[in-house]
Amino acid sequence: MKDRNENRPGYKKTKVGWIPEEWDFVPLSKDINLLSGQHIDAKYCSEEPHGIPYVTGPTCFKYGRVIHNTFTTSPSKMCRENDILVTVKGSGTGSIAKADKSYCISRQIMAVRSHMWSQEFICFRFMFDTKKYKHLSGGLIPGISREDILSHCIPLPPLPEQKKIAEILSTWDKSIEQMRKIIGAKKRRKKALMQQLLTGKKRLPGFVTSKGRKFYRFFDLPEDWECPQIRDFAREYSERNTGGDDWTVLACSKHLGFVESSKYFGKRVFSADTSNYKIIRRGYFGYPSNHIEEGSIGLLLSHNIGIVSPIYTVFYCNESVIPEYLYSVFKTDTYRHIFAISTNASVDRRGSLRWKAFSLIRVPLPSIKEQKAIVEVLNVANN
Repeated sequence: MKDRNENRPGYKKTKVGWIPEEWDFVPLSKDINLLSGQHIDAKYCSEEPHGIPYVTGPTCFKYGRVIHNTFTTSPSKMCRENDILVTVKGSGTGSIAKADKSYCISRQIMAVRSHMWSQEFICFRFMFDTKKYKHLSGGLIPGISREDILSHCIPLPPLPEQKKIAEILSTWDKSIEQMRKIIGAKKRRKKALMQQLLTGKKRLPGFVTSKGRKFYRFFDLPEDWECPQIRDFAREYSERNTGGDDWTVLACSKHLGFVESSKYFGKRVFSADTSNYKIIRRGYFGYPSNHIEEGSIGLLLSHNIGIVSPIYTVFYCNESVIPEYLYSVFKTDTYRHIFAISTNASVDRRGSLRWKAFSLIRVPLPSIKEQKAIVEVLNVANN
């Protein structure tokens, strides 16, 4: 694709494209210092808040910030506040965060510190170049060397412009962080609302006919609710694509439900011969029998008909259950726990939860009208 600044007055060509003439294109070694972390024996480390905060690896990073750390009573290599922390060893190679205070850092981490340049600008530059750092070196154990970082060249504006760019990006960063907090709070409220509505702890006006409660293995339900087994209101569906029709191949993700397989994975991961694949129709449920304990269960609403791998269990409900209500029940933390327990208890040696065992699971079930009202409330909570 043509660079929009190509041959534009006031621009010059570099290895990364056309940049303003007053900008430099320099290796990071021209200014930054690197501090390598050091391994600390586990006997000196604890999750209890005693000693010095210790950043062990990329699992301590989220959205470019340090979110979790263990503690050590034997601190060694320390980063400073505002240092850029780069993961240089292991599967998280290239992960980056900015230190909000001093931390002891492990040998998986390297601290980057600028002297003449804007540290904020360099931090955003590192985040922008994350993919490049992840692919600087390979081998059986991914890693980045000091030379990989120091020899890496970046377009560098004059210091006042560095500071202005960093200021603008910081403003956007704060706005994004605030939006994440709002979204997180909304998700937590919806999760709490789901848990209360789907177990009858919170009742909608006009539906309470009794104040008594009934107790089941996993539930404490209103007396006027039922708690049938899935087999009491659902049937397995095992129709195969024997005609070899060119239906869309679907996959079930943990968070998104059913998605088109090729789009989700970015490539074809399914068999060329789909004649043994199972047909699934709009309003039907499906789950990969060997992954349901992770919460991977879907309700098909995006297609009238599709096909799924033979490892899937497909089923549909009778008129006593609104599919959207049942789907909300299945997506609660309680059911991830139930699915995990049921899988472990299953006699299937491959660790699968097939229909015979799955259909024995019980479900809290109010009247059809209350199911519909609960679904409408949860739909509003989604917006």
